[in-house]
Amino acid sequence: MTIRVIMDTDPGIDDAAALTMAINDPQINLELITTVAGNVTVDKTTKNALKIVRFFDQEIPVAMGAKKPLIKEFEDAARIHGESGMPGYDFPADLPAPMEISAVEALRDFILDSDEKITLVPTGSYTNIALLFSEYPEVKDNIERIVAMGGALGKGNMTSAAEFNVFTDPDAAKIVYNSGIPIVMIGLDITMKALITPETLTTIEKMNETGKMLHDIIINDGDNNSNGIAMHDVNTIFYLLHPEAIQTEKMWIDIVTDGPAIGETVGDIRGAYHNGKVNANVAVDIDAAAFNKWFIDEVSKMPK
Repeated sequence: MTIRVIMDTDPGIDDAAALTMAINDPQINLELITTVAGNVTVDKTTKNALKIVRFFDQEIPVAMGAKKPLIKEFEDAARIHGESGMPGYDFPADLPAPMEISAVEALRDFILDSDEKITLVPTGSYTNIALLFSEYPEVKDNIERIVAMGGALGKGNMTSAAEFNVFTDPDAAKIVYNSGIPIVMIGLDITMKALITPETLTTIEKMNETGKMLHDIIINDGDNNSNGIAMHDVNTIFYLLHPEAIQTEKMWIDIVTDGPAIGETVGDIRGAYHNGKVNANVAVDIDAAAFNKWFIDEVSKMPK
């Protein structure tokens, strides 16, 4: 049985790798891709999503979304992902066109028209989804769950307190976490453990054209060290397919929306503030070796 998925994304190197896995794994039916400003501006994230769709000769619709966060000023991550957001590989130039309707309209239509509940996988800021819930709350009834990359129970990667996706639009994140929909939080607590190792990169580079493409964009990620490179967003797809490899804990997540800790995800680990209520299943540990093995196995099966 396949998992029906919509990805809301801001490619970005690790987003591109996550899209690659979702497009090609037979257990996932990726029905729609929506884009948002994040790693780079939304015109660039949309172009990058279309590059991945075109690379695999797919006809998955792509809809352009929000150009900026709900309230705070937009700050990109071009220092990490490069000016284009996805440097290092010469993608085809004959790209398909994005949908004529907005991401929010596309999300509404696809979710309401689906005869089965949809899994939403946001790997960028949550602006599109927050707008969707605010404008069309009726879609919530046809969403199975949200598996979201973002947040951290401890140290951030944008500020001392905040992870980038949540920091980009904390007001949107607050709407999503208060939506009442089951949420799995795939945050830095595991993505900084499951690094793509140098050995994995060397292996996939020689495997096929997909492996070369992934290798060439991943090595351009500015957030790397000698132990490997964090492919944050790919962990959402790994979780969908192998939840047994990721340890989770249920807790309430609050979002800080102003002040020096803006964008922080505060987990009520002790159950001290919400009378035992929870709103998220938070990833706290991962089998990093299994993640790397899975990554290699997935690439080995790619069609090109």
